[in-house]
Amino acid sequence: MDRLPILRLGDCLLVTIQVDLHDRLALTLQDDLTNAIARTGARGVLIDISALDIVDSYIGRVLGNIAAMSRVLDAETMIVGMQPAVAITLVELGVTWQHVRTALNVDQGMRRLRASIDGPRGRPEGGRDG
Repeated sequence: MDRLPILRLGDCLLVTIQVDLHDRLALTLQDDLTNAIARTGARGVLIDISALDIVDSYIGRVLGNIAAMSRVLDAETMIVGMQPAVAITLVELGVTWQHVRTALNVDQGMRRLRASIDGPRGRPEGGRDG
């Protein structure tokens, strides 16, 4: 069975999709990510889709579901690297993402994700991260 590697970076998980994301692989990614969040206690998930030329409505919906499930598990999701044609297609298909934040690239996405995680709720007063 095909699987996408999920890398752990501190309290975040990173997935870089470098292959065609077919329906079965997308569902496997959904299961693997939710299990990884629960197992590691990750607070953030960054998904790089820069290698995807095409995202259909099903894949768009699965990515939105991943973000919603991550949120229920107390992790934020950032999707980065979306090509303009993919953005146009998602809008034309009417795909809406309620719990997904986007950024142009991995660097920007990770900075924004870190800022969100380390925000007021992420740092206890006088905590060790401060």
